[in-house]
Amino acid sequence: MKTLLSAFIALLVLSSCNELQNNKTANTMVIDTIQGTSLLQKPLIRPQINSQRDSLHIQKYLTALKNYEANKNQETNIIWLGRRMAYLGDYQKAIEIYSEGITKFPKEPQFYRHRGHRYISTRQLDKAIADFDVAVSLIKDKTDVIEPDGIPNRLNQPVSSLHTNIWYHLGLAYYLKGEFKSALAAFQKCLLASKNDDMIVATSHWLYMILQRMELPEEAALVLNPIHKDMIIIENIAYHKLLLFYKGELSEKEFAGDQSLGSSEAVQYGIGNWYFYNENKDKAFAIFKTLVENGNWAGFGYIAAEADLSRE
Repeated sequence: MKTLLSAFIALLVLSSCNELQNNKTANTMVIDTIQGTSLLQKPLIRPQINSQRDSLHIQKYLTALKNYEANKNQETNIIWLGRRMAYLGDYQKAIEIYSEGITKFPKEPQFYRHRGHRYISTRQLDKAIADFDVAVSLIKDKTDVIEPDGIPNRLNQPVSSLHTNIWYHLGLAYYLKGEFKSALAAFQKCLLASKNDDMIVATSHWLYMILQRMELPEEAALVLNPIHKDMIIIENIAYHKLLLFYKGELSEKEFAGDQSLGSSEAVQYGIGNWYFYNENKDKAFAIFKTLVENGNWAGFGYIAAEADLSRE
């Protein structure tokens, strides 16, 4: 009995020490807040980690770090360490982690897919395109797989896959560079790989904007034909409602009153872009400027507005 009691007490002490160490680590974690330079030549600054605000991300990062340290040559451990670091806001460090993965597993497309994403976040668009091109070559003739979410949606049901994420982000990188023909080709491949309404609306949104920018309004209108209000949308609500707006089934005023969308960068950019290709560029650029003054610089809508302003 005494032996069991002693073992129990020892276990409690060990658990308390581990928790204390984790709390100490959480309270002392810091990241490099300068993450690069925007397309408008301004510093990309992330808020420093806050142990209370970021507690969930910190704990998940510490779990990923523990798994990585237990086996540094396990693909999944490296990928999740990079993803958790990115969720804390240190994209440059995440890029370093994915680069380590590429060195160890040069034929694994997930590392190029994730590093390419964070190259977009840090405005290194040519590097992003190069990574996605490699990823495209590596998934050729391979069966697609669902990608688990790092930040689960309301149903904890992932909606994107490895293939759709590669094509989607490649198309986005080309769009941000203003290379619309290449962006169109990538998003068309993404649409072919999309197997649910969430990915269909996300991809269709960019296809529509690209075709409008290419001054192909009839082709853009065809993109809207399959879109309807009763689609089953789990997380890409903003893209769905933008498409309904493009179809004339939802008004801009209704967007403004929709609290569920918050201050979505995607919505702001979509509406601004609608003004752009409907011959009201002054209004469009006013929206873009407001977006980059007040939005989250990691949001794709923000980066797109920034890209347009950089070419003004």
